[in-house]
Amino acid sequence: MFLRSLLDKNPAFVEAVVALHQAGSIPANSYAIDLDALATNTSRLMDEAKKLGLTVYAMTKQLGRAPGALDAMSGAGVDGYVAVDMGCARPIAANGHNLGHIGHLVQVAAAEAGEAMAMQPDYWTVFSPNKAAEASAAASRIRRVQDLLVRVFAPDDKFYPGHEGGIPLEDLPAMIAHIAGLPGARFAGLTTFPALLFDPATGRARTTPNMATLARAVESARRHLGRDHQELLQINAPGTTSTAVLAQLADAGATQVEPGHGLTGTTPLHAVGDLPERPAVCYVSEIAHIHQGTPFCFGGGLYIDPVFGDYQTTAVVARDPSEAATKPIPVDMPDPAAIDYYAKLNPASDRKISEGDAVVFGFRIQAFVTRAFVAGVAGVRSGAPSVAGIWDVLGNPVNWEGSR
Repeated sequence: MFLRSLLDKNPAFVEAVVALHQAGSIPANSYAIDLDALATNTSRLMDEAKKLGLTVYAMTKQLGRAPGALDAMSGAGVDGYVAVDMGCARPIAANGHNLGHIGHLVQVAAAEAGEAMAMQPDYWTVFSPNKAAEASAAASRIRRVQDLLVRVFAPDDKFYPGHEGGIPLEDLPAMIAHIAGLPGARFAGLTTFPALLFDPATGRARTTPNMATLARAVESARRHLGRDHQELLQINAPGTTSTAVLAQLADAGATQVEPGHGLTGTTPLHAVGDLPERPAVCYVSEIAHIHQGTPFCFGGGLYIDPVFGDYQTTAVVARDPSEAATKPIPVDMPDPAAIDYYAKLNPASDRKISEGDAVVFGFRIQAFVTRAFVAGVAGVRSGAPSVAGIWDVLGNPVNWEGSR
C-alpha cells in the first residue's frame, strides 16, 4: 500500500538501501530510516505547529525507539517525545531527550512509577483515581509535583479493541477533586485516543466522537476549576497526525499533538494523497532460499499495521541499485497468527531471482512489536548514503559487522 508512494517520492532511498544491504552494511530483517527525510518532515510539521500554537510530542514506537531517529527529530525542533510504554520512555530519557508524555496509551505499572517519575515527564496520563495516587506518591518521594492528564470517555466514543480506558465524563469533577487532594499531583488537562481517524469513503481524516467528548470535558473542568485556571488546560489529541491535519486539530481545541507515522510519511492519508511529508521508512529483507522455484525472504519484522485491512503486499527485489525501479513482486505474507520466519514471493516466470538479493517492502511499520533491527541511513539527500547506526527495537545499539 505504501510501496508505490515510497518509489514515487523517495526512490533514492530505495536505491541506497539496496546498495547498503548488498554491501553488508544493513542486515536482513531491518527497518531502514531515511534520517534526512525524517528531519525534513519533522521540520515542516514543526513550522506549521508553531503557527498554530501546538506542542508536538513525537511518537517513537514505530521507529523502534532508535537514538538516531530521536536525534534527527530533536534537531528538527520537536518539543519532546510521547512514550507509549516504559520501553519507549527508557531510551528517550537515556539518550538525553525530553520525555513529554507517558501513560497513554499504556498506563505505568505500579512497580515502575518511581522509575517513570525519575524521568520527569512533562505530562502523565491516568485512567483512574488509583493510578493518579500512584503517580502522586512517586512524585512526592522526589519532592516533585507532576502534571496529570485524565483520559475521559462517553458511551459513543471510539476505541481500538483493547485500548479502552479512562474516566466516565460524568465522573470528571470527582476525579479533579481527587487529584487536588494528592500532594504530588496537579490536574493539567484531558486526553483521548483516537482524536482523528482515516475515512476511506472520503480519503480524509475526520474527528471522532471522542473530540466532542473532550470539548464537553473541557467545559466541565473549567466550571469545576474556576476562572483562574481556564487557560491552563492542556488538550492532548493524538491519532492520524500529520502536517495536513494540524489546523483541524487546533480548531477542535487541541493544544498537544503526537505525530508518529506523520513524520515518516506513512499515515493512511499519505497512501492516498500528496502530502508534504516524504516516505522515510522501509523494511529490508533478503532472498533466503528458493524452494522448488519459489523464492522465500527472511522475516522477523513482517508485521503490517492493519490500518487498511488485508491487501496484496508487494516488494522490490534487486541486487543492484539500478534494479530498484523494476516492477514490484507480489508477496504471500505469513498469517498474523504464525511466526514470520519467511514470506513467499511470486515473481513472473521470466523474472530471475537469486539467493542474497535485497528485498524492500514499503508497508506501514510498527518496529516495537517485532524482532527486527532498525538501521539509520544518513546522506541520502546528498547522494552519499551511509549507515549511521544499527539498533534493536528497544533502542539499544547493535554491534553489526556484516560483510559481503
